[in-house]
Amino acid sequence: MISKVRARVLPASQRRTLDELTEDLILSAGDTTAKRSAFWTMLTLSAVIAAGGVLTDSTATVIGAMIIAPLSTPIMGIALGSVQRRRTGSITVVLLACLLVIAIGMLMSLVLPADYDLLSNSQISSRTAPTLMDLVAALATGLAGAVALARRDVGAVLPGVAIAISLVPPLVVTGVCLGQLSGWLALGALALFVSNLFALVFAGMLVFASLGYAADADRAAGRPGRKAYVAMAVLFAVVVVPLAADTTATLLLNAWTGRAKDAAQQWLADEPDATVTNVDAQSRTLHIHVRTPGDLPPVRALLDRLDGRLPDGIPIVVDVQRGRRIDAGKVGD
Repeated sequence: MISKVRARVLPASQRRTLDELTEDLILSAGDTTAKRSAFWTMLTLSAVIAAGGVLTDSTATVIGAMIIAPLSTPIMGIALGSVQRRRTGSITVVLLACLLVIAIGMLMSLVLPADYDLLSNSQISSRTAPTLMDLVAALATGLAGAVALARRDVGAVLPGVAIAISLVPPLVVTGVCLGQLSGWLALGALALFVSNLFALVFAGMLVFASLGYAADADRAAGRPGRKAYVAMAVLFAVVVVPLAADTTATLLLNAWTGRAKDAAQQWLADEPDATVTNVDAQSRTLHIHVRTPGDLPPVRALLDRLDGRLPDGIPIVVDVQRGRRIDAGKVGD
């Protein structure tokens, strides 16, 4: 059964040899001088382009950086080396590449004013709060990239482009946030990169082993060790758990803010021209932003409407556009 699936995914006529994969993915194999020169040159340029795109909030510029970023090569080299049970130096290359991209992000962040709001930039805000869906997308990308690398009939540039989408921009955002002394935002962007890194390596190992490249390595270096797979599975689980928790919290928060908005709209239904402009959470407190030309109804009626829709004990604050703030109390009190 496995052999049939393997034959459909990777026909024998299109299967690349282990030597071909090694030549493409391992920078220490073949013409190492030319490979390393091309890698570091393109990585530096892609980091500068990505930083420019992030700082100007330009999606098109960031995409341009993704297209030329070569960071997927040593990452898939880690996966191939793990399957072959041999050291390739790819881990060291990835670590040094990360430091270089982060440093470029920090350096270019110096052009920002001291009071710049990082979260007002969509390129930054979208990469500082990773979720489980980001991990799922990276895992699917890694599977597609590894399969494409193993086939002769798929352009070699395609998997690199697909995988690079998840790599250089988060590292640049990490550097920009560090340069602006925003440690928590930098940690969020770094978490996105690390989760994507583990997902790509895990997917690459799974595909390369399943498609028979571990068997190729058996003849030269013995059976592929299970320790590498166990270690990657543990690291993958370490990433999945916090991302799953964060995703669950985000989904619950979205559900609660939606219910609060519906209850607030019902609360203001009898007030002419009164509207709910927004509902958000700040420091474990739910803020309901309203606009009204007149007086508000009693806030007790709002708490009664929220009772049963939100967990008990959540503080509610009503922010009126005219600058007035009403501490309504806690749900369930």
